[in-house]
Amino acid sequence: MSPTPTARVAALAVHPVKGCAGQSLTTAEFTPAGITHDRSFMVVDDDGDFRSQRRDPHMARIVPDLAADGSRLVLTVEGRSPLKVDVDPEGPRLDVTVHHNPLVGVDQGDEAAGWLTDLFGRPSRLVRVPDDNRRVTTGVTPGTAGFADGHAVVIGSVTSLDLLNERIVANGADPVPMERFRPNIVVTGWAEPHTEDLVRRVRVGTTELGYAKMCTRCAVTTVDQETGVRRGPEPLRALAAYRRVADGGVAFCTKFAVTAPGTVSVGDALDVTEWADAPEA
Repeated sequence: MSPTPTARVAALAVHPVKGCAGQSLTTAEFTPAGITHDRSFMVVDDDGDFRSQRRDPHMARIVPDLAADGSRLVLTVEGRSPLKVDVDPEGPRLDVTVHHNPLVGVDQGDEAAGWLTDLFGRPSRLVRVPDDNRRVTTGVTPGTAGFADGHAVVIGSVTSLDLLNERIVANGADPVPMERFRPNIVVTGWAEPHTEDLVRRVRVGTTELGYAKMCTRCAVTTVDQETGVRRGPEPLRALAAYRRVADGGVAFCTKFAVTAPGTVSVGDALDVTEWADAPEA
């Protein structure tokens, strides 16, 4: 397969706290674990398991503001005083889990825990990825990540969303925005929907990415990211009609590992250096 019109970066986003609101960027630095500070913090319960919009959709309303050097984090929710955290990279270490994968988090103290516990109504703590994080991610191209579900970078395309929204509207529902899927890179310019599924190696800006796997979707995609309220059953209902994958789930967007760190900006062209022969089943 060869590229048709030039594909370019339409949008970039970072999510400093897993499950909370994202931030749009015009330029992003990509480390081996993805965009700098992406999913570098996480809220966990008293068993160390991560909190998610799957159970707590109102997490979408928590807006993080992280200093560029990662030294200070402010969490804001409408109607409450903000939480201000002087980030501690050397705090106590906790055993934590993401989808049953054992990881380690650096605890950010009792004040943060109290604020989050009050917000969620259940014991909660804030943890940070350790500086010596050695997480290994799997897939066609292995890599590393912070507290992301499984891989460093998620890419989606405008053309794919257009097709999905055509099907959603045909179902009698309202179209959904790309933010429902919380990608790091949004691509415009590919003529065919789901071209991102066929990319195996790509250069963008000064960064290089390698395909890991398709991105299986869950109930988080039914959460309105502005209000923190579930609006289901879309987009899962529409995806179930044409985007089922081998494990029985549905897929939208594609996951990548960072094979060469660098900088990516909105407007950068994508140079696909290796394509798959055919879409994944």
